[in-house]
Amino acid sequence: MTQKKVELLSPAGDPEKLRVALEYGADAVYGGVSHFSLRIRSGKEFDLTSFGEAIEYAHALNKKVYATVNGFPFNSQLGLVEKHLAALAELKPDAFIVSTPGVIKLAKKVAPNIDIHLSTQANVLNYMDAEAYADMGVTRIIAARECSLKDLEGIKKHLPHIEIEIFVHGSMCFAYSGRCLISSLQMGRVPNRGSCANDCRMPYEVFVENPEHKTLMRLEEVPGEGTYLFNAKDLKLSQHIKEILDSGVIDSLKIEGRTKSLYYAAVTAKTYRKAIDDYYEGKFDGAYYESELNTLKNRGYTDGYIVSRPFEKEGAQNLETAMSDGEYQVKGFVPEDGLFFYCKDKIYPQDEIEIFLPFGKNVELCDNDIGRVYQKEGKTMISFKKIVTESEKELPSVHSGNTNKIFLPTAFPKYSLLRKKDD
Repeated sequence: MTQKKVELLSPAGDPEKLRVALEYGADAVYGGVSHFSLRIRSGKEFDLTSFGEAIEYAHALNKKVYATVNGFPFNSQLGLVEKHLAALAELKPDAFIVSTPGVIKLAKKVAPNIDIHLSTQANVLNYMDAEAYADMGVTRIIAARECSLKDLEGIKKHLPHIEIEIFVHGSMCFAYSGRCLISSLQMGRVPNRGSCANDCRMPYEVFVENPEHKTLMRLEEVPGEGTYLFNAKDLKLSQHIKEILDSGVIDSLKIEGRTKSLYYAAVTAKTYRKAIDDYYEGKFDGAYYESELNTLKNRGYTDGYIVSRPFEKEGAQNLETAMSDGEYQVKGFVPEDGLFFYCKDKIYPQDEIEIFLPFGKNVELCDNDIGRVYQKEGKTMISFKKIVTESEKELPSVHSGNTNKIFLPTAFPKYSLLRKKDD
């Protein structure tokens, strides 16, 4: 019997990121419309029209789109949620991602033929909870991040028909499976309604008070230990792909990050696509996965709890910084026409810039008046001899504020990226 290949599921924060994620190797994407999607910022990037067009685009590629309706509604919002589900159902997404029993009930009423995936926000950790949701009509459990692989094996053993999805990359929440009130208390922004202010990423000063005479004293920071008390490192499970897939119980590997950059969508999709394909081909290229994921901005990396319990885990927090820069700077982005690029960071003639290509795509090597595309140390590079806009104006250099299309020396695959390692 042929082994069913695990799905790679990427975030789709807006229409462009959706297309990029699919082009760089994702089998499916997830995104939403409105604040019911638990990501207010990314939810505003889609309306019903553009989300419907995105679903049609993905389906034309034989890929899937899951619609997020995973917020926690109040009584006053239930009617709005039902109308929202009905409107989304007309667009024919491949599944709804929901968090609460009530929304599951509404989804089954409004669109009984659309699969229901249970959000990680529902905190499923055991087979009894999974069974209860399966009885309601849920077809896939998106496991709580606190689950271990052994826990998931137990769920699959009792419920072999239920699909299991896990997060393999992205931000980790300080609170238990996202159940946090810090942002709500400090900023009035409710995390479980899609507007988390990421207060856990901020630095804090610590004070003590003497209850006898109310003296307030600021505690001095120990040099090198920092004050980012709540800041969790980012999840990265590329190094555990083999043991995860060897278990035979995981159906989908999910990347977090609807509000992250287009470059993040491309790099994570391409890296985990290669890791998955390498697994099925009996290969492992850990150095490649590590080097690519280190090009991204991150808070330091942790392997989370998939191979160890939360209370056994050390080194899962970054106490020194909220976010570190990645090793690379994005210099340009190639739109669908493939003949030009948009500048994202300053470029001068003779700069040596790496071409980051969509999964499985290549570019023709060339040497002409515009520039040269060549191989160097196993990487495909570009160096411009002159910088010429679409209107044929030659520039001494180009900077991110310039919105003109800039000529490429040869046609590139759509959504290619130009990047350069920081000095």
